Amino acid sequence: MAWKDHLKRLKNEFENLIAEPQAQNQQPQQPPPQAYAPPPPQQQPMGAQPGHVYWQPQFRPDNPVSNDWDAKIGNADGWGNQELEYYTADQQNAFYTPDGKLVLRAIANNGNGNPEQKYTSARLVSRQTLSRDQGVLTAVILSPCAEGIWPAFWLLPQEPFSWPTDGEIDIAETWNGDLENHTCLHWGQHHEAEKHRVLGTRIPDMQYRPVKYDFAWVQPGGEAGQGRMIWYIDGRPIMKAEIPAGTRPVRDMTVLLNVAMGGNVCGGKIPADGYYDMVVHTLFLGSEPEYGGWHRFDADWGNPATPLGNTY
Repeated sequence: MAWKDHLKRLKNEFENLIAEPQAQNQQPQQPPPQAYAPPPPQQQPMGAQPGHVYWQPQFRPDNPVSNDWDAKIGNADGWGNQELEYYTADQQNAFYTPDGKLVLRAIANNGNGNPEQKYTSARLVSRQTLSRDQGVLTAVILSPCAEGIWPAFWLLPQEPFSWPTDGEIDIAETWNGDLENHTCLHWGQHHEAEKHRVLGTRIPDMQYRPVKYDFAWVQPGGEAGQGRMIWYIDGRPIMKAEIPAGTRPVRDMTVLLNVAMGGNVCGGKIPADGYYDMVVHTLFLGSEPEYGGWHRFDADWGNPATPLGNTY
């Protein structure tokens, strides 16, 4: 019987060998190992609102532009620069779009014999002042770039004021399609050596995309002639300056948006027939700078790579 037991044992071993791969095939399939990749960093969209928003005009077609803005009218003897445009309060020159943008439209019609209709545009002054001793004003703007065209986003004291003694702060302006942003601070008198700071920043694609501009300031107690300011473009500090003595407190400043045409700054160049849109995607007054808040502001101020601007 020994040979029968041996044969039975061989048979059992053979059946086990056949069953083992089948059992393995019945095991649940494990996913292949995957290389670890950290999630992409979360980034705030352009024009995101850090901290608290103190003021933001509503860019809606059902909200009249005049609710938040005072439209200047006329030519005012060329606005001190022999400019050609005649500012209007017409909807064709300033309006909100259905997708939530503010458009300032300059229109050139060189063949029109009426000087009030030959070059029309918009110059808007905010009814709201900055109203704070510390804050950040942010705008995302697509600027028209062409000969004879001069769009600007800037600050002047609430009327009445004395210019340039009370101060002017230029955040975004470009002219003649030079693809350069001109950051400026004006104060004092024309005969004084210290009367302004200016700096040009090249933006080669500014006519194709909206650019983010920030102006941040700290003025303890709102004391005139005290405090610090930093200008940013697309989150990068491009100029800093101490608040000049004799100027009005920053809290008294109003926001200006306009598109000028021709004049001294444009070197006498005249725009070709057509319309030129300055498109404001967003505009708001916030409590702190993006990406680091006031610690970031202090670091940018202390960084020697942040220029003071030129005095000529």
